[in-house]
Formats: sequence, structure tokens, C-alpha cells
Amino acid sequence: MATFYFDTKRTYPKKDVLPQKGGIIYIVSTPIGNLKDITLRALEVLKEVDLILCEDTRVTSKLLNYYQINTQLVSYHQHSKIRKIDYILNFLRQDKNLALVSDAGAPGISDPGNRLIKEILNKLPQTTITAVPGPSALTAAASISGLPTDRFLFMGFPPAKKRRRKFFESVVNSEYPVIFYESPHRIVKTLKELEELSPKLETVVCRELTKKFETVLRGTIGEILKILTKQTPRGEFVVVITPF
Repeated sequence: MATFYFDTKRTYPKKDVLPQKGGIIYIVSTPIGNLKDITLRALEVLKEVDLILCEDTRVTSKLLNYYQINTQLVSYHQHSKIRKIDYILNFLRQDKNLALVSDAGAPGISDPGNRLIKEILNKLPQTTITAVPGPSALTAAASISGLPTDRFLFMGFPPAKKRRRKFFESVVNSEYPVIFYESPHRIVKTLKELEELSPKLETVVCRELTKKFETVLRGTIGEILKILTKQTPRGEFVVVITPF
């Protein structure tokens, strides 16, 4: 078995196989709220890469300005067209190093980062793709839920229109706790639809994790709805449910 060496740029075996030529893309997790929740390695990578790909340059600029990082930003999001992916691939062909970030949390978790990674694997398989792990709303919610999350099912965002009923039936029939994301303008509707299927679900709803107005609501769906319907929901939500 080959011995592997690790550094901030490459991982490669000692014997025979040398690093292949090509750029590196770092998949960098960024804070989900509190700007201080970022690793030293992530800051180092964001400073040293040639280009940072981000969902919204205005959002990522706040983080970079906070840490006085001047790396060039280019937007890449779910509506980016093929020519933007080709533009990114050309950077990698020139042996440039890139970082991919989302607006918050870990890229590729319920965002278009996985589409870009697949394209790179298909068209530039020699590219080094490496994770710079860090904050994630998914793991943050699981860690404070108090529910048994040694095994759980993550389901991303519920469908906005079609297949919603099937999605929620999968939630209530799961043999493991379920975690999913929801937007502020649909959270009440979503909880009401779940309550119709199973009103006694043990539920944890997390809002604005790590931010100034972080809120964690625990109880049955009905108990949580009594609170949410008295206010205008704001911020992103993570819902943790035990269907058994």
C-alpha cells in the first residue's frame, strides 16, 4: 500500500504516482451567520487562490472585507449557464487554483456546487478537488436538536409545488430522524402540511443559526405553529423531525 503525503495543495502517494498537472479547486465552507465561524485553513485558501467562485458576490464580499482578503470574485449559482462553466474549466486548464464557496455553509449541500464538481470530473479528471470543511447548517442543527442523530436522513428543501405530498409522506414514514431546510415564506405552510399527516411528530425548528437572533423551537408541530403564526418568519430554517 502506498504511503500518502498531505499538504495544503496536493495529496499524492509516495511511490510512482506523482501529482498530475492541472489546477486545484477547493470546496470551502464559510460561516452560516457569525463571520468568526471560519477555519484558519479556509482563510488561508481564500487569500491564496487565483479566483473565488461564489453564489452572490455581495454576500461573499462581506466575508472577504471582514478579513481583508482581496481575491477576485466570480459569481457561480444555480442559474449559471454552460459558458460560465466553460470559463471556470479554462481557468483550471491554465493551472489556476480556485475556491468554490456558497453564501453560507458547505458548498454542494443543497446548492449547485455538486453540478460544477461533476462537470470538472467529467471534463478535467486530472483536476485536484479538495474539501476545506467547516460550518454547515445541517450539522449545526443536528448537534443541538437533542434528537437521536447517530443516523438521520437529509432531504434538502421540500419541492415548492409538485411532489410536496410525496416528500412529506417520506418524512413521516422515515425510520430515521429527518432534517430538511425551508425558506421563511414557506415554513408555516410546510409545518401545516406535515401536521395533517402526523400531528404528534417530535420537532425541532432552528432559525438564524449562529446569528444574533438565533431561535430554536422544540415540541410538537402544533406547538411550534402557535409560535410561528404569531410572527412574520424571517431567516432560513432547518427542521429536524423524529417520525417514530
